[in-house]
Amino acid sequence: MSNKNPPPAHSLDDLLVFAAVAESEGFSAAARRLGVSKSMVSSAVSRLEARLGVRLLQRTTRRLSLTEAGYAALPHARQARSAAHDAEEAAVSLLASPRGLLRVNAPMSFGVLHLAPALGAFANQYPEVEVELVLDDRVVDLVGGDFDLAIRIGTLADSSLVASLLGRSSDVLVAHADYLARAGLPGEPADLAGHAALVYSLAATGPGWTFTRDGRSETVKVRGPLKANSSMALREAALQGLGIARLPLFVAGPDLAVNRLQRVLPGWALPEHGIHLVTSARGHQPRKVTAFADFLRGRIGSPPYWESGKAAP
Repeated sequence: MSNKNPPPAHSLDDLLVFAAVAESEGFSAAARRLGVSKSMVSSAVSRLEARLGVRLLQRTTRRLSLTEAGYAALPHARQARSAAHDAEEAAVSLLASPRGLLRVNAPMSFGVLHLAPALGAFANQYPEVEVELVLDDRVVDLVGGDFDLAIRIGTLADSSLVASLLGRSSDVLVAHADYLARAGLPGEPADLAGHAALVYSLAATGPGWTFTRDGRSETVKVRGPLKANSSMALREAALQGLGIARLPLFVAGPDLAVNRLQRVLPGWALPEHGIHLVTSARGHQPRKVTAFADFLRGRIGSPPYWESGKAAP
């Protein structure tokens, strides 16, 4: 029988009930086998027959037998039951053992400096997980991009996402000693107006840098020879003495620890950002997702290793 409309959601359940009735040769025995009432079994079979427009079972007072249509349908019902069982087994195995393709999205600098160095250790620990790392400083659609999880830094605008805090990182102002020897060391935020600023072009605040100290804040409009959409590019420019860069501590920490770069205005605080691990699904997560999240938390530590100036382990 041809039917252009998709079957109703309960049709598979009805088909499985029919298979149980046929194999048990009775409604009562099938009900005991399935752990439901006899009336529920009878309703399921009647509903299936009504949808198909054929009688599957011949009912008499003494016995129950398959019709010709019933005999034709039974092998397919058994295949459906087997496929449903296989689907459940596959789902459970994914929850129980990390495996399969894991698609991860992260900002460029954080991904290169802190995720990429971790992938070898993760692969050794979970050899059945294949990681696809997509780096982009722009916010991408997790669902549309088919990502299992993402690293997001800063304020989370999408409240439908499920986020957990992975760590924190404050911004710092840094410059090379050669630049400071040439241009002088700023004493106050206002002094930055006369300095060469290296600006992150995707910052939500634009060219304004806001500082706080002793309960008051001060915003300075900056300009300079370089705007870039990558903190790593700004770091390289700072190392070349091109100007003063505002960088996340997870980028600048190792350079500060060995004096490749120097802090500028250390008495003034720049904003601190939460680093979040974000997923789009609620409820049970596949083991590949929870394994990666737990692995990252253990690797990053609390407080994060970059706060002490360490590079990725």
